[in-house]
Amino acid sequence: MRCFFHLVSRHDEIVDNAGIEVHDLESAKAQALLAIKELRAEIGPEVDDWSGWRLDIVCPLGTLLHSVQLMETVH
Repeated sequence: MRCFFHLVSRHDEIVDNAGIEVHDLESAKAQALLAIKELRAEIGPEVDDWSGWRLDIVCPLGTLLHSVQLMETVH
């Protein structure tokens, strides 16, 4: 199944137009956590406040499958 990972806040949205193939929703959730970890490593300590941001996992039709609040993954 193909999933897309959109970074979303109240004011902004960074859309994933490519997506990735995963076996199931659990695999997509694991990939989302990995993507968040990589994003934090890439941006570095300049961005301390992730409040209000989330990573939405959606199917090709745009249906929300799962959402991860970025603040939940800080610690």
